[in-house]
Amino acid sequence: MYLKEFEIRWSDVDANRHLANSAYLNFMSHTRMSFLSEIGFGHKTLLEKEIGPVVFYEHMYYFKEAFPGRPVKVSMEVMGMSEDGQFFEFHHNFYDYKGRNFAHCEMMGAWIDLKARKLTGLPNDLLAKFNVIEKPEGYRVLSKEDTRKYARTPKDLV
Repeated sequence: MYLKEFEIRWSDVDANRHLANSAYLNFMSHTRMSFLSEIGFGHKTLLEKEIGPVVFYEHMYYFKEAFPGRPVKVSMEVMGMSEDGQFFEFHHNFYDYKGRNFAHCEMMGAWIDLKARKLTGLPNDLLAKFNVIEKPEGYRVLSKEDTRKYARTPKDLV
């Protein structure tokens, strides 16, 4: 499990004086990008390969409030990936300073070719970096059908 520690800043708090929904999203995004950078997916590599991660959905579950004054930790686990690396599922947990779990998120995404603007599998050298990370209990190989679990279609105004 990958862990990143954060201080809850004044700008992370909402009108109810607890951690704002947008801060949860920002902490998760920062945790994911830190993890990816550490395994070799830094900005330079993503630029060279002309790929980037896209989020399909993030399902949040809130258990308790979090307030400024104490650090929080955000975990990230790779819970699934397609054989070609195109699709991925990450889970995040939020922990207070005593290690108590106060929120959970399940997110799914994919890699996009930034020139073609289409989803793409990972190049073999990058896919190999995921093959060496520890797989948590419940890890699974994803298919395109897994990405349609919560399928929605857009409904335009006109």
